[in-house]
Amino acid sequence: MLVEMPAAASAAKAGGAGQRPSRLPALRRQLVPFAYLAPALALLVVWIYKPLAETIGLSFYKWNMIPTSPKVPVGLDNYTTVLALPELHQALWNTAAYIAAFMVFSLVLPVGIALLSNQVTGRSKTFYQALIFVPFLVTPVASSAIWRWLFTPDTGTIPRVAATMGFEMGDVFRDPKVALIGVVVVVGWQMLGFGVLVVAAGMAGINPDYAAAASLDGASQATITRRIILPLLSPTLVFLALMTILLSAQWTYPVIDILTQGGPSGSTTNIYYLLYEFGFRNFDAGLSAAAGTLFFLGFGVIAFVFVRLSDKLSFYDN
Repeated sequence: MLVEMPAAASAAKAGGAGQRPSRLPALRRQLVPFAYLAPALALLVVWIYKPLAETIGLSFYKWNMIPTSPKVPVGLDNYTTVLALPELHQALWNTAAYIAAFMVFSLVLPVGIALLSNQVTGRSKTFYQALIFVPFLVTPVASSAIWRWLFTPDTGTIPRVAATMGFEMGDVFRDPKVALIGVVVVVGWQMLGFGVLVVAAGMAGINPDYAAAASLDGASQATITRRIILPLLSPTLVFLALMTILLSAQWTYPVIDILTQGGPSGSTTNIYYLLYEFGFRNFDAGLSAAAGTLFFLGFGVIAFVFVRLSDKLSFYDN
């Protein structure tokens, strides 16, 4: 017995020594995914989180963006000043108007066009969808220059066509009543292709057996669309709605800068262009940082609520 106990102990030690190296491959397998994610996480920290932290810190200072000029701490004064500005209220109303108008170009029209293109078979279907998607590939600066030439008073193609119909358009982008509509048309023309592409991809993922079974039961095409296609398309529509809310101000910024510069009388200014004016026209980096922080928090709350409600708004094929 005295002889066997050391032998057992030595066997246990040998077994433990043999098991210890086996943990290294398992640990290595666990670290491999993080190694692949490391470059992307590093880029996120350098280009997203670090500038965001610097912006939040800058919002508590007054600085004119001159490197030799000192940053003066002002506490929460930048936030109170931003919230009291009438320009902010007008920019928020304009941004809400842009979002509401772009819902037509990113949701309503793409669904209609995708449903119509499904009636086309063969290569023609791909050709029509590609033709609608092409404007999305045009840079906003180039498209804005073309649309400004088309809307040029008296000599532009669109005013001339309108004049032949007895309608005088005037200078669209200098009229406070219609300038915002002009920007919506230009940006919506580009957004339409992206919406059609996403909706068409979502419809391609719907099992055609559902529609076939419903048609055998006597359901009309309108009933199939309303009761089958649109509910199964709801996750795609929720995604497009969220993208429209979060990115519409960003999409309109270059068009506003080229066509209207926020005018006339601030009728086309949105929150992104307001940030540009605070920072690079008024040279008030602290005020611009405070406004940007408020917008970040506001859109963050909207995105959080939208994501939490997405399961209730979406119907999945389980």
